[in-house]
Amino acid sequence: MDANGKDTEPIQLSNFKQKFIVLYCFQSWCPGCHKIGLPSLQQMVTALKNNQAIKFFAIQSVFEGKNQNTFEKLKETQKQYKLEIPFGQDEGDESTQNISTVMYHYRTGGTPWFIFINQEGKVVFNDFHLNTEKAIEFLQTIK
Repeated sequence: MDANGKDTEPIQLSNFKQKFIVLYCFQSWCPGCHKIGLPSLQQMVTALKNNQAIKFFAIQSVFEGKNQNTFEKLKETQKQYKLEIPFGQDEGDESTQNISTVMYHYRTGGTPWFIFINQEGKVVFNDFHLNTEKAIEFLQTIK
């Protein structure tokens, strides 16, 4: 979905070369995602909304609870948090052992999870624990 909640074609990160990418992985049923992750994402998006060098994406990285972590729940989450950034549903396939492709390739450990990818395509942060204020300070240096 795009920033306005409208369905789009799948987004390819490779289309955003020269941008600093912030990926947020969540599941709609994840209490930590709602208590910590999504509020952190909101703070970052708000603080950096005018920085054209940064692209934010939220991905429902399904690795369990496929019946509850649905595309409809993803839409509800985007609307609930008023996040005007692209959201995507990633359930993976047989090549990723039916877990999220992002989780598989970036070796995340669950949700909520943040991944920062610099303009050269190098992962510079990949973790569950995020100090939101320090992340904002760091991201404000991105030009």
